[in-house]
Amino acid sequence: MTFPDTTAPDAPTTPRLADSPDWLYLLREFDSLYRFGSDGGSSVIRSHRKRVRDGLSATIAANPPITPREATTLPVTAHFARALDLGERAAMQGMARALREVRSWLTWEYGYEQMPKPLMRKYAFCEILGQKGPILSDRLNLGFVLFAPNTTYPQHSHHEIEESYISVAGAWSENNGAVYAPGSLIYNGSGVEHRITTGDRDPCLLAYAWVGPAQRLAAPDMKLTPPRRSKSG
Repeated sequence: MTFPDTTAPDAPTTPRLADSPDWLYLLREFDSLYRFGSDGGSSVIRSHRKRVRDGLSATIAANPPITPREATTLPVTAHFARALDLGERAAMQGMARALREVRSWLTWEYGYEQMPKPLMRKYAFCEILGQKGPILSDRLNLGFVLFAPNTTYPQHSHHEIEESYISVAGAWSENNGAVYAPGSLIYNGSGVEHRITTGDRDPCLLAYAWVGPAQRLAAPDMKLTPPRRSKSG
């Protein structure tokens, strides 16, 4: 994928979503997941899925500009190719293949001002739709989280943001409640604390969607929950 050089004298205008099929196809994969996947009979998840679909449909209809950020890598992205390979073999092959087409334009980051050193080599996320781009939207954040094998992502929550994860590759659990396979959707409401652990053999790749007020989506103020001290006596 290439973008026009907008610094040239006769450079074309900034490309928009309709002019960028790789990004558009990736959004359509998200739309399919939230339109045709199961809500498991949960009215809460059903409502969340509709809010994601509505935000995504509004964004596609608005045909926003594509504003590519500087592509970056972090230590955990050494596992990205393996995660995509796993995704292409299982239920999420469409999403994995669409993501592979834009892999050279992804901005991997941490999202926390203070990161535990052990986690710095095992975790990163990349936003693909939101107020930072590359696909601009103030109604919804979409992106991906990548974990190395044998990772514990500490307890945390999101204030005024409701979140869902959909497994693309790898096995994982949330709050030690169950093991989730590719295609599974997990919902966390605003303020709900959750912890993620991954299997010990393969990386884990999750697609995520955040819904909330525009000002909160722009500045989610991500913080890890401090460890609780055990009571003595």
